[in-house]
Order: sequence, then structure tokens, then C-alpha cells
Amino acid sequence: MRAWLAIPLVLAACKVREAPPITQPTTLDFDAGLRDAFHATGDGYHVEHGALSARGAHNHPLWLRRKLPRDVRIEVDAWSTEPRGDIKVEVFGDGHSYDPDGGRYTATGYEVIFGGWYNTRSIIARLDEHGSDVVQRTEPKVIAGRHYHWRIERRGRTIAWFIDYLAAPFLSYDDPHPLDGAGHEYFGFNNWEADTWFDNLVITPL
Repeated sequence: MRAWLAIPLVLAACKVREAPPITQPTTLDFDAGLRDAFHATGDGYHVEHGALSARGAHNHPLWLRRKLPRDVRIEVDAWSTEPRGDIKVEVFGDGHSYDPDGGRYTATGYEVIFGGWYNTRSIIARLDEHGSDVVQRTEPKVIAGRHYHWRIERRGRTIAWFIDYLAAPFLSYDDPHPLDGAGHEYFGFNNWEADTWFDNLVITPL
């Protein structure tokens, strides 16, 4: 059994503006629902059978109301029930922004997408998933129904994304001007339309 501290799912409203930082290994499942541990910027998220469902959110992230450490390991189980894949999270965002009009979405942090654009490519993007400041690959594709274990780490100026306990990163992004400090301290689940799922979120300071 993992000896991590489970964070409470109910956070007082007075804590929303000054979210507490994560200072020790912290784990969160969704057995008790979402409640006030997250800030939902739109519809498309609910808890079912102890897992988070993200579908049809149209780039309205579900932000965790806890500040990330500067250097951090984020682990989560993720899957899609559809062949189009499109499993998506944001790291080091501002904790409240979203797509206001359904047009081109500019994030406030890094976007991590597995099997985006109808399962044609996977990326780590700095601020703009449609821009040129990205690293990407086209294989492997998301397999519908398969559960993947993600590990996203930032050490210094490098973000490395691992899938399924493999030793080598699935993708790695070296940023000479890392997004950190005020406005770049939050983790969020995100989604466009595909049926995607998440569970067993673990955040560990490095």
C-alpha cells in the first residue's frame, strides 16, 4: 500500500484564492467525487465508479486547487474509450483560464496530449497546442479501453513525460525559459470532445 498523504476533498471557500502549496507526496482518487478540491471552468466532468470522466468539455479545464511545486512528479492513470484517443492534461497553468469561445485555445502552461487530432499525434506544447513550440510524435496510438500510467516530471528546465513505467521518456521538452512562478502553478485535467478518463492522481515534490 502506498504511504502517501491523501489530501482532503473538501477545501474551504476561503482557500480558493490562496491555494495551499503541495509540500509533501500527495495522492488523490475520486471515490468521494469532485467536491471543492477542483475548480471547474465549465461542464464536461463528473465522477463515475470512482474515476474522473472528461467528455465534451471544449477546453474548459478542471483545475486542482493546490499549487504545484517548482520541480515535481505528477502521476495519473489515464485512458480513452474511443479510437480517437485525445487524452489531455495541463501543467503549470494559472488555475482558472479556459477557452472562452470554442476557437483556437491558448493555454497558460504546458499541454500534454496523447493521441490528439483524431489519434494522429501526441505532444507537449508550450502555451499553444496549435503553435510551433511543441515536441511531438505520431506513434504509438492510443488504444481504446487500455489504461495507461502517466508520469510527468519537471526538473530544472526539462519536462519529461513517461508512459507505463518505461525508463525512457515518451516525450521530453527542454524549455530555456520555463513557465514558473505566479500564473504557472496549477495542474488541470482538460478535454475537447472524446470520452476520456483519469484516476489515481499522485503529486510528489522533487
